[in-house]
Amino acid sequence: MNKPEICILPVAGLSTRNLPTTKVLHKGFMTLDNRPVIQYAVDSCAEAGIKEIVFIYSDDACKHMFSKYYSPYPELEEHLAKKNKNDLLQTLKDIIPDGIKFSFACQSEAKGNGHAILMAKEIVGKRDFAVMWVDDVYINLHGDGVLKQLCDVYEKTGGIVENIMECPREDMVRYGALVGAKRDGNVVRASGLVEKPKLEEVPSNYASMGPYIIPNEVMDILPEVTKGSNGEINLTDALNLAARRGMPIYGVLAKGLRFDCGTNYDLQKSNIKLSLMNSAELRAYTRNLLDTMDI
Repeated sequence: MNKPEICILPVAGLSTRNLPTTKVLHKGFMTLDNRPVIQYAVDSCAEAGIKEIVFIYSDDACKHMFSKYYSPYPELEEHLAKKNKNDLLQTLKDIIPDGIKFSFACQSEAKGNGHAILMAKEIVGKRDFAVMWVDDVYINLHGDGVLKQLCDVYEKTGGIVENIMECPREDMVRYGALVGAKRDGNVVRASGLVEKPKLEEVPSNYASMGPYIIPNEVMDILPEVTKGSNGEINLTDALNLAARRGMPIYGVLAKGLRFDCGTNYDLQKSNIKLSLMNSAELRAYTRNLLDTMDI
């Protein structure tokens, strides 16, 4: 199978879990270790060989933020060059990876993540595609990124390929869970998925996290999906329906650290962890601060 060359990034919605900042700023531009969260997703796409990224936006203000951020800014580049601020100039240039095209599709009503993905159907065409949730950041310090790892598995297996995590049983009620899971190394073959199962009905300890590599046929299945327990059209339900019709599902226990940016508290914890991992100077400062603070 050929690796997918298009990725859908759903960025619609009100981002209420990150208020008050998200009253005027999309959560994708909140920073994780001094970089916008959205940049981690786009850079991951570039590493995996993605050629086109589709932002699913909710309104013109949302679209404008992403369009402006991922457009050239020659006046600012010229200013930085004249001031010999070469590090900042390179940072600016690195925002837009070489060879990436940006497209946009509107989800005007909040009908679920499956419905958001369906909004990109015309742009995706007949291609298989990837999907990433921008507030889940994965970083692998010693090898390929998570999306590239999934693409490598997809080349060998085809079907639905997704990143999964092994979780305690009591935590599985928060996630989609793999059904009929059979593990072979770091790959788990499954016969289906169930979204946020009741504790007594949890089928496995393998949680569906994303990113995903999804065959194009799922685009035709999404309109058939009825609203799930949360009243929305869920991608998990579409993938489960595809599996029931014979499409294989492969969960990959990908290598990498997860940084949850979904709430202000989670983002705060992720910032502390990643910032300390990346800076010996900051680690020393933090140790000294904790030793001297009266808390």
